[in-house]
Amino acid sequence: MEKFLSLEQIDEAANFIRSRITASPQIGMILGSGLGSLADLIEAPQFIEFAEIPFCPVSTVEGHKGRLVIGKLEGKQVMVLQGRIHYYEGYSMDQVTFPVRVMQRLGVEYLIVTNAAGAIHPSYMPGDVMLITDHISLMTMTGANPLRGPNLREVGERFPDMSQAYDRPLMALAREVAAQEGVSLCEGVYIGLAGPSYETPADLRFLRVIGADAVGMSTVPEVIVARHGGMRVLGFSGISNKANLDGNTITTHEEVLKAGEIIVPKLQKIILGVLRKLSV
Repeated sequence: MEKFLSLEQIDEAANFIRSRITASPQIGMILGSGLGSLADLIEAPQFIEFAEIPFCPVSTVEGHKGRLVIGKLEGKQVMVLQGRIHYYEGYSMDQVTFPVRVMQRLGVEYLIVTNAAGAIHPSYMPGDVMLITDHISLMTMTGANPLRGPNLREVGERFPDMSQAYDRPLMALAREVAAQEGVSLCEGVYIGLAGPSYETPADLRFLRVIGADAVGMSTVPEVIVARHGGMRVLGFSGISNKANLDGNTITTHEEVLKAGEIIVPKLQKIILGVLRKLSV
């Protein structure tokens, strides 16, 4: 029979982190490929490697440092995942979302997720930032849902609503900050696939037809688990490559990391502005 991580294991990890930090985090953040440098702005940071945390998987992907950074950012106590765990690395869905569960047990109520994503919308260009207004989850629709298995009823209900997976007041705040900072902000639907292969042109044309604007290999499982536990979620995609709908371009991970250099300054302005305005 398949084994799932228990609440006791999650609490053991949470208690380990609690013993290592000096303040309780208010806001959680997950930083995607090439976007981890935002954590460098944290004041008086404390670092915990994923490998030190009981039961926590270790990230194996270039561009993901695989550690927690805990400290203060714009006056708020934050816990930042500098890198994330992916399903395509061979981990189970409850392992992929384990850090979110730990955040919940530490009392974190807000989650800001970022990712590097490929454009599907024909007008989106590398370096753009897209506010995620909704998502499509092909990987979880077909069975690999992170809530599969025994329900953690101490955390959330068996059948959580996903009609507002991304928090509307937080989205409004992000739009306000982007306008004030002069950052052009795209908006759209993110679609999460299992990976690790990039999409064929036919894949992308199909994804466009069903309503997706950007595509990636993460985020959706984390958001599902976050909402299951009652967290308020704000999400951003950094557009790392143009839509390859005709098959005339080749997508590489190096390209994704390079685009992060353009995306990070824009994301920093928006996220820091949101943190400043957020009342927690």
